[in-house]
Amino acid sequence: MQSQGLHVPDDRAETGSRVRDVDRYVSALDSMLAYARRRDYIGPDYGDGMSSQLLQALPVENRFLNLVVQETVKRAPIDVRPLFRVEQRRNYMGAALFSIANLNYYDLLQARGQRTDPGFDPLGEAERLAEWLLEESLSGYSGFCGGHRHEIQHLHTKGVPSDPDIVSTSCAVKALLRVAEHEGREEYAEIARTAVDFMVEDLNYREVEEGAKIDYHLNHPEDSYTINAAALGAQMLVDLYEYFGDEELRERATKIFDHIAANQTDRGGWPYRLPADASHLSMDNHHNGFVIESFQRYREVVDEGRYADTLEDAVEFYREELFELDGAPNFDEESAYPRDIHASTQGILVFTREGDLEFAERILRWVLANMQVEGEEGRFYYRKYRHHTKRVTLMRWCQGWMSYATSEFLLACLEDDADADTEAEDRAEPLEI
Repeated sequence: MQSQGLHVPDDRAETGSRVRDVDRYVSALDSMLAYARRRDYIGPDYGDGMSSQLLQALPVENRFLNLVVQETVKRAPIDVRPLFRVEQRRNYMGAALFSIANLNYYDLLQARGQRTDPGFDPLGEAERLAEWLLEESLSGYSGFCGGHRHEIQHLHTKGVPSDPDIVSTSCAVKALLRVAEHEGREEYAEIARTAVDFMVEDLNYREVEEGAKIDYHLNHPEDSYTINAAALGAQMLVDLYEYFGDEELRERATKIFDHIAANQTDRGGWPYRLPADASHLSMDNHHNGFVIESFQRYREVVDEGRYADTLEDAVEFYREELFELDGAPNFDEESAYPRDIHASTQGILVFTREGDLEFAERILRWVLANMQVEGEEGRFYYRKYRHHTKRVTLMRWCQGWMSYATSEFLLACLEDDADADTEAEDRAEPLEI
């Protein structure tokens, strides 16, 4: 029951970082999953404004009007989805996150000796969501893939639900592999394996001077490159390599990571896109977290040393510039606000995998104190601005990521406790004379 990608520093026993409030966090996780289950994992999403029934009822199609409605829904200080009658759907990535979180919850109960029925079947939920990922995967491509289930209006193009992307696909692959390993569903793993063909053929895997590159999605502009999407694609190859042991997967992942490492800034982070002036974001929090977590997975599965310097600089930048001492997430290297719950969840994951459970817990405590809906344990708001809070609960962005991150953190805590108990027993062994 090892938390995926956990890296324990050599001096862990001397850090005094034991987590003391596990029962509280288990209760919160139980409430997170219950909230999602009651709604069948369906709810508002980050980019769902184009699913406004009012917009769809208009007799004309206009991209500027689309942008106005989409961005109004996304950016209004209050939730205007009911006003625009935005249709709620189950998010593809969100389903994958909830599938893994349910598996982790089951393992958590087993490890804590709680073998009684928790009131629902977490294994059944995980498998049901995995089946849905297969049913809702997109056809007509070279291999397994998925994408967002709302139309998204970009400045020059429009993404439609039949457009797959590597971010959604990589998360679904992780979920299918975890269910396959846990439940012996080898057919899930074999289907997930075909996502490599989607990446290589449809997302234009190509070798370049510094390594290799892939596209984020099929309609990505040719004059820019999305770094975190490439990192998640490489992490997907690492996950598949760990399961199948195919050396070609390791080689392709290494080449993608080589290119990303070569483009790390002197500060230690990465802009959202290359070149940086082509990006609407600077070195923002959760996308840098994606990149770091992907390098952590490579370290865990493939090679501890290859990107050691890259990771050391990245984690230092991440901790020092993208988080406050109390665990509050900064939006990017220049701005504290808005404080986004997705940034917090990614921080929990990164520091959990880094073996720094003390800082991961600090972030989790900040979320529970500042982003949790008052009087409703396990439900979270989206963003905290300097003078107001965006009081909407996004099913994937808030609930899915919090469920997944909290469950990974708790499994790592149990592993840490078990290791500490073993060390204590070893120290207590009487000397043989």
